[in-house]
Amino acid sequence: MNLSRIFNEIQLSPQSKTMVDLLKLNEKTKEYGLVLKPNDVKNLVVSRNKVLHDHARVELGIEVLKELIEVFSTSPYMDQDNYVETLNELQEIFYYLRNETEDKIGDVKLINQMMDYFNGPCAGSIELLRSKMEELADNFRRDVMRRESLFEGEE
Repeated sequence: MNLSRIFNEIQLSPQSKTMVDLLKLNEKTKEYGLVLKPNDVKNLVVSRNKVLHDHARVELGIEVLKELIEVFSTSPYMDQDNYVETLNELQEIFYYLRNETEDKIGDVKLINQMMDYFNGPCAGSIELLRSKMEELADNFRRDVMRRESLFEGEE
């Protein structure tokens, strides 16, 4: 990396750096026919901020969004026509699950689980993925309650 490029990135505002970081992912995703335009990135960031607000969450970085883009861009069910809309839905599902699982499942593991369902039994359907992820959250809560009840009264 050359020195002038480093200085230019340092001078970017946080919003500009986010845009640059997300647009750089096009280098990886274009081989799957998926490319984000600057307006798409703005849409994704606005949607991310709304989802975070709606779920009362704070995220300092965009690592989750970057991971969603990198992982889901490889899916045969992703296409350019619904790319941004699908990513926005995936962000919603992800943060819903983070809350429902009390942050006890790591980001990468959760995203990979979402991808397994999306490419498997959901065959690219966001509605089916949402349903499967709600089942996962219900099972998670049930398992937590079962474990907690096993240890009740041992204090």
